[in-house]
Amino acid sequence: MIATLFSAWLVAEQSKTKRKWGFWIFLLSNLLWVAWGWKAHAYALIILQFGLALLNFRGVAKNERA
Repeated sequence: MIATLFSAWLVAEQSKTKRKWGFWIFLLSNLLWVAWGWKAHAYALIILQFGLALLNFRGVAKNERA
């Protein structure tokens, strides 16, 4: 949860570099949530994290073009 909150903070920054780090940390947090969801058998959470990861990859791509 801390990784998710920290990455949201970075994504809101004006600096392109900080936003880039934010999206990559969001992806790390997606992996951490998937690991927790797997252990807890929370399959809806796992599916959600894959959807959010796709959005984070989109964010990385859009940030690179900006």
